[in-house]
Amino acid sequence: MKKKTNDTLKNKSILIGLSVLCTGLIAVSFLENDAVSPIRQASGFVITPIQKGINGFGSWLSGLTDNFEDAVSLRKENEELQAKVDTLTEENTQLVQDKEELTRLRELLSLDEQYDDYEKTGARVIAKESGNWFQLFTIDKGSSDGIQKDCNVISGGGLVGIVTEVGPNWATVRSIIDDNSNVSAMVSTTSDQCIIAGDLRLIDEGSLNLVKLTDSDNKVHVGDKVVTSYISEKFLPGILIGYISELNNDSNNLTKSGYITPVVDFRHLQEVLVILQRKEYVPSDSTSSSSPDASAANAGDASDKTDVSSETQSETQSETSAAGE
Repeated sequence: MKKKTNDTLKNKSILIGLSVLCTGLIAVSFLENDAVSPIRQASGFVITPIQKGINGFGSWLSGLTDNFEDAVSLRKENEELQAKVDTLTEENTQLVQDKEELTRLRELLSLDEQYDDYEKTGARVIAKESGNWFQLFTIDKGSSDGIQKDCNVISGGGLVGIVTEVGPNWATVRSIIDDNSNVSAMVSTTSDQCIIAGDLRLIDEGSLNLVKLTDSDNKVHVGDKVVTSYISEKFLPGILIGYISELNNDSNNLTKSGYITPVVDFRHLQEVLVILQRKEYVPSDSTSSSSPDASAANAGDASDKTDVSSETQSETQSETSAAGE
């Protein structure tokens, strides 16, 4: 209790002393400048560093506050800019996709114009078998759109395949690269008959088999265009399949075999055209009368693709010896 009383008295003494000092300084401030000059200098010597320290601390604290506000502002601005970048990136990606789709649709339009004698409908690929190639795939159009079994399918530069199964709003297409596909074809420049046989192992090298070519006059050369034949049972005549890339004589010295490079990209199919008109097959005794029409179809620069179902294979093989399909 005594210690507490002593502390109180001590504090009061300090307070009284400071009060007297302040009163004295106030009184001195009213005196002449010469009289108080030493005191002012002494007080300035003591107070000025303190003021500088206080001012410096205040400036540092103010700068710290400004930096914090700037950091918050910059963070907000960065988030806004990032959102704009994300939006622009998304829009740019969509524009690129739209441009690619427009290019593909223009190709289909050009293809449609090349075969303007046939009624066609466009379709999108919506499913396919596993693997890298579109050998068997499904499109989003069916019988309600006029599609029937054995309708020819084209895309890109030429023949893709043939419809093998149809539902109300879907259809299955077997492309000409499938192992079960055989297409009766001919060389457009000479009308010599041959067969284009699908082979998934060979398509990895970008080729298809060309077999049973009848070229007794040796007029067929590498680079010649191969189109669907007018004697085909399933395929409309004159649809471009590809170009001869290699040609060799068979062991019987009567026919030739080799490879063609297909015009269709069977790895990246997205849209196709389905020809609604089907081939009306004419028996062999009337094929000669239909030859002029086939020649006319072959004369144009066809840009299509074709495919044959497995049911067609046995039929085309039976015709090969007589008609080259």
